[in-house]
Amino acid sequence: MAQPTGKSFADIKFDTANLYREEMYTDLRVGTIRCLVPVKTDGSADPSRPTLFSCQTQVMSQMGAIPIDGPIDAANLSEAVEKFGPSAEAAFQRMIQEAQEYQREESKRIIVPKGPGAGPLPPIGGKGNPGGLII
Repeated sequence: MAQPTGKSFADIKFDTANLYREEMYTDLRVGTIRCLVPVKTDGSADPSRPTLFSCQTQVMSQMGAIPIDGPIDAANLSEAVEKFGPSAEAAFQRMIQEAQEYQREESKRIIVPKGPGAGPLPPIGGKGNPGGLII
């Protein structure tokens, strides 16, 4: 089976200048803080790059749980814990805005029938009515 990019897996190279160690912290109640610690190729911390934090939680809807995931602008874990709630709220609001934008774009689309026999619908009643009803 050919690869979509036309390359084989042997051609894939890790970006050694962009390595991170992933750490997860949770309170087992409201969510998880994901911490990406920059590392060098030997696994030691790379203090020349910032540690990245993100919040992960979920909200319940009529259709079930909806995952919420977004960045936390923090310099350390303590700060990330303090900013968890506001960061989750901001991620939720972004998700709502994206869904509303998607709905607006979809409502502007014109649906054109495709495929064999896709044309105007036959008139109701008379010979063009495949159901045989005469109205």
